[in-house]
Amino acid sequence: MTEPRDLRRLPKAHLHLHFTGSMRHATLLELAERDGIVLPDLLVSQWPPRLSAADEKGWFRFQRLYDVARSVLRTEEDVRRLVREAAEDDVADGSRWLEIQVDPSGYGARFGGITAFTDLVLDATREATALTGLPIAVVIAANRTRHPLDARTLARLAAQYVDRGVVGFGLSNDERRGRTEEFAGAFSIAERAGLLLTPHGGELRGPAHIRTCLDYLGAQRLGHGVRAAEDPALLDRLAEAGVALEVCPVSNVALGVYTDLTSVPLPTLLDAGLTVALGADDPLLFGSRLAGQYATMRAAHDLSDASMAELARMSLRASRAPADVRAAAEAEIDLWLARPRVPA
Repeated sequence: MTEPRDLRRLPKAHLHLHFTGSMRHATLLELAERDGIVLPDLLVSQWPPRLSAADEKGWFRFQRLYDVARSVLRTEEDVRRLVREAAEDDVADGSRWLEIQVDPSGYGARFGGITAFTDLVLDATREATALTGLPIAVVIAANRTRHPLDARTLARLAAQYVDRGVVGFGLSNDERRGRTEEFAGAFSIAERAGLLLTPHGGELRGPAHIRTCLDYLGAQRLGHGVRAAEDPALLDRLAEAGVALEVCPVSNVALGVYTDLTSVPLPTLLDAGLTVALGADDPLLFGSRLAGQYATMRAAHDLSDASMAELARMSLRASRAPADVRAAAEAEIDLWLARPRVPA
């Protein structure tokens, strides 16, 4: 009998990581203590919190915790530290490319406006790349609980940074809120700029909302999308169109979308021919980082090392990483798979 290969050494891309949600728990506690911010027990003694977003009240509790965590970011150095530590953690988990998602409107008031904050984040990513060797890109995401005109403003902002570190445009927050089709204008702006279109859809709402994201927003990659497994015709459509899914198993269970990790329908998605990129979503709130998503899916579905390697390749192919970064990482995946397994 031999041990399975170490998933932290498996090269991969990370395509679904939210900005504040990437913060280390220890950093949250340290920054809060520095400024005298009283954190709720769910972020201190009861961390990681037990969450459910099965109803809007549950999502409100989740969002409140996220907002409290965001409030500890007070200085430019705090932002730089968050990005640097996120990069360090991703490198430790085998990441070779990171796309971090941020809504500048949630931070602009404290950091001189949305343009100044975007400049700060991009500068922080360049510093983190220089320190860790991990290439980092940014996905600017609008908040679906705000007015669609705000989303257009963010899409124009994102368009200004094409080829300067911003690679995509998204739509986040509770997908049961607002009317997705009203954000079509913002996504048209982003599409004309050549940005990847990657709205959240198909986690808290089912297949019908995924179709809305495809039909009105032109989604090229979906944040979550896991509930496509409920509709065989939709699975065929996604596979034919080459729309990748950013699946975040631990957060799916934590938010009550599935009862346990064995219920996350990863095999159904893969059997349908879909491209799946596993992501950590918000490690600060769910307590699991990138390699943990791979480990839970391997254990839950008894996946082979070859299957894990293919998932890693999919994450790279679904990314906006340059061709040389993808090729180098895929070559490393081959080496990972070729290494002899260690006897147990």
